[in-house]
Amino acid sequence: MLQMRRSRGAFSGFLLMVLGLWGALIPFVGPYFDYAYTPDKAWTYNTGRLWLELLPGAAVFLGGFLLMVARGRHTALFGALLAAVAGAWFTLGTVLSPLWNHHVPLGGSPASNTVYMRIMEQLGFFTALGVVIVFIAAVALGRIASVPSGIREIEEIPETTAAADTVPVETVRGDTVRDETVRDETVKSEETRPVHTRLLPRRKTEDTTQTVG
Repeated sequence: MLQMRRSRGAFSGFLLMVLGLWGALIPFVGPYFDYAYTPDKAWTYNTGRLWLELLPGAAVFLGGFLLMVARGRHTALFGALLAAVAGAWFTLGTVLSPLWNHHVPLGGSPASNTVYMRIMEQLGFFTALGVVIVFIAAVALGRIASVPSGIREIEEIPETTAAADTVPVETVRGDTVRDETVRDETVKSEETRPVHTRLLPRRKTEDTTQTVG
C-alpha cells in the first residue's frame, strides 16, 4: 500500500467529522433553539430522519475519521469518497425521496414561521450542508491524488559497507597535501642542484721554437 503523510487529510477529516455530527444531531437538538423541521420536538425519531440525516451524517463522520487516521493512500481516498457521496445525499435526498415514499417527500418541512428562518433551516439541514461537505471532500481528494507515488520507506545501508566504501575527508586531504609537498620539494631540489662542469684536459702546446744550429 502506498504511504502518505497523515497531515494531508487531517484538517479536512476534522472538518468532515464536525459537519457529520451536525447533520446527524441537528434534527434532535435543533428544537431547543427554535431551529427545526417537523416534527419540531427534540429527540423525536422517524424514518425520514434515519435515511436523510442519521445515516448520511454517520457516513460523513466515518469518512472524516478515516481521513484523519489514514496512513495509506487507498484508505484516505475511500474516506474522502464516502464523505462526498454522503454530502451529495444530504443535498439530493429530500428531492429524490418521493420516488420510494409514495410521491411524498421525506424529512418533513421547515418549522419556523418566517420565510428567512425557513430558508436558513433548509440550508442548514440539507442543501448548504451537503454542498460544503462535498467541497471539503473534493479538496481532500485532490490533495491525496496529487501524490501518485506516495511516500516509500528508505532502505538503510549497513554501516560496515558504508565504512568500507568511503574514505575520510581528513585522510584524502592529508594525502593530497603530502603529495603536493613532495612534488614541491622535488622541484626545488632540481632547481638548486649544482651544475657540475667537466674539466677538459689541456692540450699540449706545440713547441714552436726552432733550434738554431
